[in-house]
Amino acid sequence: VAAMLLADESIARGASIDVERVLRMAALHDWAEARVGDMPRTATEYFGSEARKRAERAAFKDIVSGVKANGIREAYGTLHEDYEDRASPEARLVKAADVIDLLVQALAFERAGVRGLDEFWEGAAERNPGLDGITGAVVDEALQQLVEERRRVMNGR
Repeated sequence: VAAMLLADESIARGASIDVERVLRMAALHDWAEARVGDMPRTATEYFGSEARKRAERAAFKDIVSGVKANGIREAYGTLHEDYEDRASPEARLVKAADVIDLLVQALAFERAGVRGLDEFWEGAAERNPGLDGITGAVVDEALQQLVEERRRVMNGR
């Protein structure tokens, strides 16, 4: 949903974004990520981000192995690789949406009283994955809004 909202807001402000590509890429990424789960930051520090990428690639290949329609599996593979390589503005927008989703979830936990989630917020305002122009501004604004809301929650307001 975050990917769709970011794409739609970017387009409303005049950016050129392929929303269908964004939605397909986000769905495929989430599908593979659901298989392996979000790897904790500490695990990534010990095993490296390449371990997470290998796990997600293996899950993705397993998922699409059942797709029989001619050319569709390859099209899904192209979208998945684009996401992994952050090769397009759409891929970078989907990555930004993934980060925003994580922060929204962390904020919900903090509103419920959970503490100790600071590592998720470290550098949150600077987590724009290489987007510039209109879409970069939309992502930066969303990240800043989340950081401000967290500040209010943590200060008891």
